[in-house]
Amino acid sequence: MRDVSSIANTAMTESNSSNEPSAKSANTNKSGDSSNYVEKKAFYDSLLTIYGRKPVLEALQDSGIPIFCVHLADSNKTGDIVRDIEQAAAKRSIPIKYHSKIELSRISKNSREDQGVAADLQLQRYQRFDNFLKNYQPDKTIKIIALDRITNPQNMGMLIRSACAGGVDAVLIPEKGSAPLSPLVIKASAGTLFKCPIVRCADLAIALQQLKQCGMEIGILSSHAEEDLFALPKNRARVYILGNETDGVSPEIMQVADLKIRIPMHNGVESLNVAVTAALLAYYG
Repeated sequence: MRDVSSIANTAMTESNSSNEPSAKSANTNKSGDSSNYVEKKAFYDSLLTIYGRKPVLEALQDSGIPIFCVHLADSNKTGDIVRDIEQAAAKRSIPIKYHSKIELSRISKNSREDQGVAADLQLQRYQRFDNFLKNYQPDKTIKIIALDRITNPQNMGMLIRSACAGGVDAVLIPEKGSAPLSPLVIKASAGTLFKCPIVRCADLAIALQQLKQCGMEIGILSSHAEEDLFALPKNRARVYILGNETDGVSPEIMQVADLKIRIPMHNGVESLNVAVTAALLAYYG
């Protein structure tokens, strides 16, 4: 699974027509990009591509999942599941595009596992980190939860649900080393994946450094920390980092942190599930 910003330029070029304003006639921003281009890029940056026959079929069968387009390899054999995918897409009036196997692999970015099938999901609050940073406005109330190698889809989904319900400003997820935002995650999130402000970054350590330069405080959770979560001052823009379910926050990310925070534990309990921790951060952090 991947986001489709890497094919945005190609897709936008293909979708331009003589009826649309040209780069010369359209309004331009400070970067010299036409308003047409900026609008289309924002749309394509909000798409998330899933792949695999069963995941795509399950997404199509759930009317609550907004799907922009289905992609099929023209080399697919007309078996039951491919036929089911075509029928499910037709039932929801979702366009199907047919590609060569090579072209399909460029869309999925995973030729070994895509099974000749992919689909673009529309997430209105999903964006790339560079876009988030470009629009960032200093605010002492901003709260971000960053994920360092959260690999369990169930945890990822429940975490997103907690963050969404608690009103965090962003969930920052690195492209590599995280559970893919698959139908399993969508199900575990109870559909809140489509409401939660999710930001994808190429490198978490670099993204955190950039947020730090914007004046945000970077905090990690540690059972040995002196700072109590419930005693922290509220008037600080802060990023809370949640680490891997097994070995916690990686050393590389620890080096970026400004402070270590603990959640008080009683009765010999050593830790909480990462989704429960996310809920506490979302409401009390």
